[in-house]
Amino acid sequence: METATREQQSHNGFSTEVETIEWQIAEEQQTFRNELASIAKDGRRKWVYAQKPDGKFHNARMIVGYTLLAFLFIAPFVRIHNNPLILLNILERKFVILGVVFWPQDFYLVVVMLLTFIVGIAVFTSMLGRIWCGWACPQTIFLEMVYRKIEFAIEGNAREQIALDKAPMSVKKFAKKALKHSIFYGIAWVVSNLLLSYIIGTEELFKIITDPPSQHVSGLTAMFVFSGVFYGVFARFREQACLVACPYGRFQSALVDPDTIAITYDFKRGEPRKKPSKQDKIVAESRKAAPRGDCIDCGNCVTVCPTGIDIRNGIQLECVNCTACIDACDSVMTKLKKPTGLIRYTSHNAVKTGRLNYLSTRVKAYMGVLVLLMAVVTFLFIRRPDMESIILRQPGTLYQTLADGTVANFYTLQLINKTFEDKTVELRLLSPKGSITPLSDYSWVGEQNVRHGRFFLAIPKSELKGTYNTVKFGVYVNGQLVKENQTTFLAPEK
Repeated sequence: METATREQQSHNGFSTEVETIEWQIAEEQQTFRNELASIAKDGRRKWVYAQKPDGKFHNARMIVGYTLLAFLFIAPFVRIHNNPLILLNILERKFVILGVVFWPQDFYLVVVMLLTFIVGIAVFTSMLGRIWCGWACPQTIFLEMVYRKIEFAIEGNAREQIALDKAPMSVKKFAKKALKHSIFYGIAWVVSNLLLSYIIGTEELFKIITDPPSQHVSGLTAMFVFSGVFYGVFARFREQACLVACPYGRFQSALVDPDTIAITYDFKRGEPRKKPSKQDKIVAESRKAAPRGDCIDCGNCVTVCPTGIDIRNGIQLECVNCTACIDACDSVMTKLKKPTGLIRYTSHNAVKTGRLNYLSTRVKAYMGVLVLLMAVVTFLFIRRPDMESIILRQPGTLYQTLADGTVANFYTLQLINKTFEDKTVELRLLSPKGSITPLSDYSWVGEQNVRHGRFFLAIPKSELKGTYNTVKFGVYVNGQLVKENQTTFLAPEK
């Protein structure tokens, strides 16, 4: 009688609203909210041995990842109007994005574009969680699509890697480790040189490579150090870069909400979870059998996770939306002849209520800011002048009084041609009256180029009003005024 009563109570408990079991996990299982899955309570590193992922989402990520890698390796060598596709020459303050050159005078455009990019990531994060991390982040692409692939090929799957690491040193183990880490560092060296080409350009990089190493000792030393850091990140630091170093995972908590679409476990369908047993058939035939969810607690979604978390605990800081758990769970559901999607891209509220809300009020607000910034960028591009000019009095010089009584000042001129056509330039004095005498040829500026020149300006004393005077110049291209410059003119006191 007591046994029957307990079974009846158990049955009644399971037959209540499924929402009541939403996250009712034992107290000892809630520690994932207070500590990282890859770091022990005493601070030691818990090495993550992720199983090799496989499935439609992983195949899609491979296509995206290798496409982005191809772009990364090809971009410095692609030329548009003799300019690289992308160049970030910080040393000379010259930036090229998609063939368009941005000079120091265009830095405001770079700032606005960067701000637009950040807001764009915020919009996608609010809507789709850390989709950037799982699909487009260089850290994830290099780790999952390059380094782990090599590791799987040399050391085998996760179990074989664990066994190899625990085994005593032998010739076979040394050979595998030496081969793997040699390839790892070789890739780091190649990528380091590739990234250098984004800064100094491929022509300068090839020149450095072909020169004797003795001519570039400091640069070669810096390259070895950078390659070592790059190697260390992907050989040892790995997922800790996403969990500890990267700030994106930290501020995502301020962007996501229960309507954010991310990799989510369907707790209504999956709970209560239970491993299959020989008694399942007998229990299923009993009227007193308690209902059970589709999750069989196989743990595949955990063993395949590159950050070592259990997605069934809900959205977590460590989850980079890599979709490995989706593929692993779908594979199990297919074998059990059950619908796939127990773990899928959805939101917490969609699982709870059955309604998916793509555009929450906050997402709409973020999108409004993004559209506004895109409009500003477009407007600034349209208003971006084709020709920039800078005219300054030559430093360290004073005025000179000429034989005819006029006063002269020396000036330096810098012309920046932002177009893809050569320009013929003429400099005129707009006010006051005076004459310009060129000291160098600045009448022609090549496409996407800078021209420097010097001249002196002579102004009659009758046109001067004191020691400091304002003069205005006009820069003309093909007879049309394109830029006005205003600067000072020194003269003796009256």
